Amino acid sequence: MNAKKQLALFGGPPVRDRLFPRYNPIGAEEKDAAVRVVESGVLSQFMGSWCDGFNGGPEVRSLEQEWLTQFGSRHAVAVNSASSALVCALGAAGVGPGDEVIVTPFSMCISATAPLFWGAIPVFADVEPRHFCLDPDSVESKVTPRTRAILAVDIFGHPCDFVRLRQIADRHGLLLIEDASQAPLAHLNGKRAGTLGDIGVFSLNCHKHIHCGEGGVAVSDDDSLAERMRLIRNHAEAVAGPKGETNLVNLVGHNMRMTEIEAAIAREQLKKLPGLVEKRRENCARTVDRLTRIPAISFGGLRPGASHSFYLLPLLFDAQEAGCPRDRFLEAVKAELRPTQGREKEGVKLYGGYVKPIYMLPIFQQRIALGKNGFPFSLAPQVDYSPGICPVVEDLHSNGIFCHDLMHAAMSAQDLDDVCTAFDKVWELRRHL
Repeated sequence: MNAKKQLALFGGPPVRDRLFPRYNPIGAEEKDAAVRVVESGVLSQFMGSWCDGFNGGPEVRSLEQEWLTQFGSRHAVAVNSASSALVCALGAAGVGPGDEVIVTPFSMCISATAPLFWGAIPVFADVEPRHFCLDPDSVESKVTPRTRAILAVDIFGHPCDFVRLRQIADRHGLLLIEDASQAPLAHLNGKRAGTLGDIGVFSLNCHKHIHCGEGGVAVSDDDSLAERMRLIRNHAEAVAGPKGETNLVNLVGHNMRMTEIEAAIAREQLKKLPGLVEKRRENCARTVDRLTRIPAISFGGLRPGASHSFYLLPLLFDAQEAGCPRDRFLEAVKAELRPTQGREKEGVKLYGGYVKPIYMLPIFQQRIALGKNGFPFSLAPQVDYSPGICPVVEDLHSNGIFCHDLMHAAMSAQDLDDVCTAFDKVWELRRHL
């Protein structure tokens, strides 16, 4: 075989011999903001007592106000991570031992484990086969008299079907929490992701569209929910008396406070968010146009009225059409490419599947979480975590979906074309796989 027509997997020359650019939206503005805080000598201004400093310092408060301006909510609560924000949200909702929370199996694990911190039981619903968000039909089938909330994730940057989820929540008197960590500036019917439920959560973790290292923001239009999140964020039990708080449910002390340095960096990042998201959309449009010319690859599209912010680019693979398994095909594509700068040890960032369904984690399979006696699972022996409970997500993970981040805002047109050319080459030579 001509060497140029041989797959790199079998010794042929790869499509690309240089590293992909690193995604790093941090620049001089963030450095100057951090220096400003360091020179002030005040790295955090939170106080765990009922006083002016209870809600943090000027950088944290300014970030919260600027977040409201960008996203259009009534309240914003900055915390040290989106994980903390989800725990705050469920605590503010009054979720407690034995309550059930309907969650997705297809996300970072905290999107499903957050209820456990309050002794509540995660109940998994299946996902949509083309948008990968919670399937409303599956959600409704999981509602019981013990259900208190739905925690829906805008996975990969695509908003859930909040029209139907809102109807379900209202019909059953449930709180609707939106994990929009991967979907800043996505829209559904003119409203921004994160503002589509009773509480929305955003992430400022280092892998997200914008970041300050670690951090998160929760938003809500509900005065009571927002105030209870502020209390849970900062040693609630210590201030409940001086504040005159009479509803003590879930007012257990935490330190989920964001530092002034993180907030200052996040403020500068927030200014860049629209441009970074738009660049991702442009890059994904170019990539989808090329890759979906391959008969075995398709894009799930957008639900009516929705826009996408593309944390990752998710695509569907038809092994029957290709005549080879998804993972073997992707192995060959990765051999044609090179890793990303600064992440060389991780290999090419192209994933077959996404995450194993969360209920397959040992914590659910062995039903051990808090203490050695199975709490809180012991309160709900009827809840099932067996393989097969969510067939759509299991098939997607094992066979159907693949995704990658080789479309982020630092990728040039040539970088994108190299990725697509690698797919084209493997498709042309797939008979050798």
